[in-house]
Amino acid sequence: MAYYQIIADNFQSTIETIAMSADDLATTIERGSQLMARALVAEGKIIACGNGVDAALAQLFTCNLLNRFEQDRPALPALSLAADNASLTAIAQAGAYNDIFSRQLRALGQPGDVLLCINSADGASNLLRAVSAAQERNMGVIVMTHMHDNTLGAVMRPEDVALQVNATRQARVVELHTMAIHNFCELIDHSLFGSYHQE
Repeated sequence: MAYYQIIADNFQSTIETIAMSADDLATTIERGSQLMARALVAEGKIIACGNGVDAALAQLFTCNLLNRFEQDRPALPALSLAADNASLTAIAQAGAYNDIFSRQLRALGQPGDVLLCINSADGASNLLRAVSAAQERNMGVIVMTHMHDNTLGAVMRPEDVALQVNATRQARVVELHTMAIHNFCELIDHSLFGSYHQE
């Protein structure tokens, strides 16, 4: 197969997946952004986590809050649990890899904070423990997952938000999660600082 056809097929697949997801995800994205905006207004913080590429998405989200998204505004309190390599490896070296996020949450999470937990792949026992730790700390929880992951969605409370994208390939899941993150950032800014015109 020619490279052009591979590229064109991937673009077409992404376009189709996005087009079919807008109606399914809009309400959930709105709920998630409102949960985070309420926490920030109440002087809480957003704590994000994920494994591998999802750790990178967690950092994308937190840097957009700490710095800016598309407009200048005050910094918003957010941190990524995957960004501290020393703490991660110390916890893992002690034989507690499944607790690399939950141990940090029990130390850093406060009632009223929100956990954003991102999972685009399989095997998320450390994320499941992170969600449980956040719930124990009376934090809000938002999970971003995919159609083959029934584990994280099963532990959600009514007040939590589960954003489950309908895609089979991990690449498409990551693309949709990235779009959802950008929408979260824009809606949080809109809720806290009002609308603005972006060229």
